[in-house]
Amino acid sequence: MTETADLQEYQLVWSDEFDYDGLPDSSKWGYDIEGNKEKWGNQELQAYTANRTENVIVKDGHLTITALKEEYLDPVSEEKFEFTSARLHSKGKGEWQYGKFVIRAKLPSGRGTWPAIWMLPEESKFGDWPKSGSINIMEHVGHEKDHIYGSAHTEAYNHSMGSQKMVGIYIADAEEAFHEYKLEWGPEQYSIYVDNEKYFTFRNEHKTFKEWPFDQKFHLLFNLAVGGMWGAQKGIDKDIWPQHLLIDYVRVYQLK
Repeated sequence: MTETADLQEYQLVWSDEFDYDGLPDSSKWGYDIEGNKEKWGNQELQAYTANRTENVIVKDGHLTITALKEEYLDPVSEEKFEFTSARLHSKGKGEWQYGKFVIRAKLPSGRGTWPAIWMLPEESKFGDWPKSGSINIMEHVGHEKDHIYGSAHTEAYNHSMGSQKMVGIYIADAEEAFHEYKLEWGPEQYSIYVDNEKYFTFRNEHKTFKEWPFDQKFHLLFNLAVGGMWGAQKGIDKDIWPQHLLIDYVRVYQLK
C-alpha cells in the first residue's frame, strides 16, 4: 500500500501540534500523580507533578517534559523526593478504539532515564493492569543508548510472568534527533513503527481477553521516569540532570 493510499483511508480525528506557549492544552491533557506514594509500583525515584512549568511546558513548537534533580515535597504522598518529572495523559479528553497514532519525539539520554510513549485503557473493563492491557509504542532506558522498544502487556503476556511480548530496535541518534513513532491498531493486530519501519506486531489470537484485551478504548500517555526496576538496572548517573523528553506533535487518525 502506498503512503498516499494509506492517507486516503484514514482521517485525522485528534491532534496537538504544540504550536502555542505555556502549559499543555488542558482540554487535551491531564496529569497523573496519584502513584507517587507507591513509587509507581516500580521503585521509581521521581515525583510526578501537575501544572508545574519546571517539569512540563510547551514552547518553541514542542512539548517538553523535564526530569529535574531537586529536593521536592510531594503534596499527594507528603513524602520527599530527589527528582521531579511529569506524566501526561489524555484520559477523559481523548480516547480511541483502533486507529493510527503518530508521535514525533526526541528522547533523553543517560543512565537512569526511562521515557515512554504508551496507551492504557480508559475503563479497564477486565481489571487492573495488566489484565486490561497496555500498548507501549516507545520505551527507552538510558543505559541502552539508541535502543527503543515496542511491547504489549496483557494478563497472559507480561514481564511479571516472563512472558512479555517485546521487540527492540537500534536507532543511531534516538537521543540527538527527532524520530516518528507510530502505532497502527485494528481488531486483528497492532503494529509499531519507527520512521515508517515496522518492527513489532502483536496479533489477536482470538482466545480470551487474557491474550487480547485490546477491544476497548485506550488513551495516550507520555512520561519521563527516573530509575525504576528497568531504568536503574545499570545505576543512575547523578550528573546528567536535567533531562528532557521532547514531543513535536501527536496525531490520531481513524478509518473513514
